[in-house]
Amino acid sequence: MLLLMFDYVIDTNIIMSMLISGKSHYKAILSVYNFHLPEYSLIELDEHKDVIIGKTRFNEHELQEFVYYVFKSISVIPNIALAKQSIKTANELCSNIDIDDVSFVALSCDMDIPLLTRDDILHNGLRKKGFKNVIMFDDFLRTICQ
Repeated sequence: MLLLMFDYVIDTNIIMSMLISGKSHYKAILSVYNFHLPEYSLIELDEHKDVIIGKTRFNEHELQEFVYYVFKSISVIPNIALAKQSIKTANELCSNIDIDDVSFVALSCDMDIPLLTRDDILHNGLRKKGFKNVIMFDDFLRTICQ
């Protein structure tokens, strides 16, 4: 089965994984697919920068270069661009799951594109609430590698 979509909202945990592992297949994926992040993701990355720096396989210079590469390939969407209705819908969907994911779900709703995540709780919780436009990142990887 070939994936036909090329635009996705991605969760911060995927960006963190990219920066920590530095696997070369991420460069290939970033060159083919269009990924979008809400600006809130930058706050999360800043909050976890010590973890990223501590776990990455890169030295300081290599990490800096890879961060630039990743963020040249990803669109960061400011909160001001999110429709009030999408934020309201996302708040309802994320209540009792993880309120920190509202901006990711709102962006997915606003752009009408799937949200990729590695968060089982978020994925399963959104699906239970009827939100189907969410995909586990490992499922996405398996699909594009077929």
